[in-house]
Amino acid sequence: MEQYGGAGHSLQIAKRLSNKGLLIGIDRDKDALSVAQDRLKEFSNVKYVHDNHDNIKEVLENLSIDKVDGILLDLGVSSYQIDENTRGFTYMQDGPLDMRMDKTQELTAEYVVNNYKEEELAKIIYEYGEERFSRRIAKNICEYRKKEKIATTTKLVEIIEKSIPKQHRENQGHTAKRTFQAIRIEVNNEIKPLYNTVIKSIDSLKKQGRLCIITFHSLEDRAVKNAFIDATGKCICPPELPYCVCGKKSLGKIITKKPILPTEDEMKENSRSKSAKLRVFEKI
Repeated sequence: MEQYGGAGHSLQIAKRLSNKGLLIGIDRDKDALSVAQDRLKEFSNVKYVHDNHDNIKEVLENLSIDKVDGILLDLGVSSYQIDENTRGFTYMQDGPLDMRMDKTQELTAEYVVNNYKEEELAKIIYEYGEERFSRRIAKNICEYRKKEKIATTTKLVEIIEKSIPKQHRENQGHTAKRTFQAIRIEVNNEIKPLYNTVIKSIDSLKKQGRLCIITFHSLEDRAVKNAFIDATGKCICPPELPYCVCGKKSLGKIITKKPILPTEDEMKENSRSKSAKLRVFEKI
């Protein structure tokens, strides 16, 4: 029996499995699970789990499953979430400052923007958004919220645009893109657990099982790449030692020495795939 974790690309996987195996779709967004259920209504071999992929070991344990044949992690925000302005992910439309992938959680973008200290905001925007004007943006956010709460995406975009000098606004995409990414990552805790999630996913595979991970920005890709390298059992002993004492053991091998990038046709069909990178690891 084949079993796959990950709700992304569920239709293609379900068709491949047909009735020979089991597809497990894990997503923290109940709306995404509802869409998947509708798309896959013709298939009886699918389980839908409202949870976080960070909890993959617990999810499998609750399903009385020890190991699986393959796992696909499709990281980041989905097109559905971006296109739905009421979710607050997009800087292109007006909406509430929400950005929660799981609408049952308490922490929202509105809380982050209106309650985090200036230093915290600047750090988040710099580290998660790689935004060079993070301090200016954080300062202006804090100045504005003294007058009134920042409650909409449009207002946040306005503050960000005023924080970035005109000469730096061109040829870098939308001025709010990096800040919105940073706040979204903070709200959904997307980076901190990722390394451990990769290791736990590898541990959940059967021998010769494969873990495929699609990332969409450098922070995700870096965490996945580092986890894959460590999972190969790379020795971390100081070079001056005559022999290995760290006891690192290999969990498997990296199939993709370099990440697989979308083709020209794929990018024409879906412009949001341009930043996608696919890395694959095989369990031994």
